[in-house]
Amino acid sequence: MEALTLAQLLQAVGGTLIGGEADLNQTVTEVCTDSRSVPQGCLFLPLEGERFDGHSFINSALEQGAVGCITARERESYLPGKFYIKVRSTQRALRDLARYYKEMFHIPFVAVTGSVGKTTTKDMVAAVLGAKYKVLKTEGNFNNDIGLPLTLLRLDHTHQICVLEMGMDHAGEIDYLSELVEPDVALITNVGDSHIENLGSREAIFAAKCEIFNHLKADGTAILNGDDPMLSTLKGKLPQTTYMVGSGEGLDYTAFDIDSDGASHISCQVKTPHSKFQADIPALGTHMIYPTLMATAVGELFGMEADEITRGIRAFLPTKMRMNVVNCPGDVVILNDAYNANPQSMRAAAAVLGDAKDRRRVAVVGDMKELGANSAMFHQAVGGYFAQAGVERLIAIGDLAKHMAQGAVQAGMSQEQVSYFHDLEEAKEALSREIRAGVTILVKASRSMAFEKIVDYLTAQTQK
Repeated sequence: MEALTLAQLLQAVGGTLIGGEADLNQTVTEVCTDSRSVPQGCLFLPLEGERFDGHSFINSALEQGAVGCITARERESYLPGKFYIKVRSTQRALRDLARYYKEMFHIPFVAVTGSVGKTTTKDMVAAVLGAKYKVLKTEGNFNNDIGLPLTLLRLDHTHQICVLEMGMDHAGEIDYLSELVEPDVALITNVGDSHIENLGSREAIFAAKCEIFNHLKADGTAILNGDDPMLSTLKGKLPQTTYMVGSGEGLDYTAFDIDSDGASHISCQVKTPHSKFQADIPALGTHMIYPTLMATAVGELFGMEADEITRGIRAFLPTKMRMNVVNCPGDVVILNDAYNANPQSMRAAAAVLGDAKDRRRVAVVGDMKELGANSAMFHQAVGGYFAQAGVERLIAIGDLAKHMAQGAVQAGMSQEQVSYFHDLEEAKEALSREIRAGVTILVKASRSMAFEKIVDYLTAQTQK
C-alpha cells in the first residue's frame, strides 16, 4: 500500500477526528482489520459481525503498534499519540477508503465471477498476464465485501493490472462489488446451482451474476463462457465488446484436440481471432479449457503474443485445495479438491478422476451446501456422475452424502463399491483400506465439511 496521510484518510471516509488534535500529515502504509496481527504503523479498522465486534479490540491494536483507528462509536478513553476517525459505519468506511485509494491508480481492472471456476479463472488470468505485466490478484477467498476492498488496498505503484474475483450468495452483492471496482474487463465463467437456496432459481443466479455489467466501463470488454446455455444468450446484447469462449461452433476463442495424461496436465489447440497455438495446461480436467481460453482472450486484449500467453499458461498454479495433485509414497495420488463443491464442480471432478486410466479410482465425497429444496436430487445426481465415470470405489461422508451413495448404486455401482458414513471418524477404517499402490483418491465437498482433514489423514496413512 502506498502511503496515505491522515488528511487523505479523513477525506476518503468522510470522517471526523475525535479524541484530540492529530498531525494531518501523519501517514499510514497498511490497513489492518485483525487485532491478532497488527503491523507497526498501520491503521486499525474494526469490523462488526453477528458474533463479533472489532471495536472491543481497538485499544489492543493501538497498544500493539497501530498509529490510529477508524471507529463507529465514541470512546470512553483515548490513548495519547493515537488518532481516532469517527464514521457512521466501519464497513462502509472500508469500501469508501478502497474506492478513494483505487482512484490513485490508472491501470486496468479485470473482474471475474461465476458459479464454478472463478478462483481458477482468476489464477489463470493472473498467470497469463504475469508473463508480461506486474499483476495484483485476489488472494485466497478475499472475494467479498471485505476481502475485495482489502485487496485493492494492496495496490502499489509497481502494479500494471489488477485481477479481482467477485463472489456472492445473494442478489445485489455483485452489483455492490462491481460499483466499487468499475471493471475494464468482466468475465463470467458459468451459471450453476450454487446458492440456489438463497436465490431461488438458476434464472435468478444468472441475473445476479450479470450485475457485474452494471458498472462495466462503457468502453470495456465482456468475456463469457459461450458453451453455457444462459451466458450464450448474451451474445450481441451487451453494449460493450463481447467475446465468447468454449468448444462450440462459432465462438471467438475455441479449444480442440484436447488430450490428458490423467496425472498432471492436459493439452489442447487454441484458436483465437488472431492466432493458433498449442496450450500445455499444468492441471487436470477438460473443464480447464475455459479458464485457459478466458485468460488467452484477456492476454490478447492487452497486447500479448502467443508465446507470452503460452508461457503464462505453463506458469499457472492452482489455489490451495483446488484440484491439487498430491503425490504420496507408495504410488498413491490424492486429488485435493476440498475447498468447495457444487453439482457442476462435482461433475467436472468426476471426469478428472475418470481420466486416471490404469489406476484404481476412489472418490471420497461429501455434502454440498446451499442447494435448497432440491438438495437430495442434486446429491443423487452427483453419485451418478461418479458411477458413469467408472470409478471403482465411492465413499460418501456427511448427512446429505447418503443421497450420493444411493445415486451411485442406482447408476450401476454395486453395494460393495459404495460406502456411506456420517463423519470422518466413522470412515477412517474404510479410508485406510484404500491406501495401496496405484490408487488415485479424489477428496471433495463443500468448504464447511473441512475435508482437508481427510486429505491430511490419507496423507498420514501413506507415511506408515
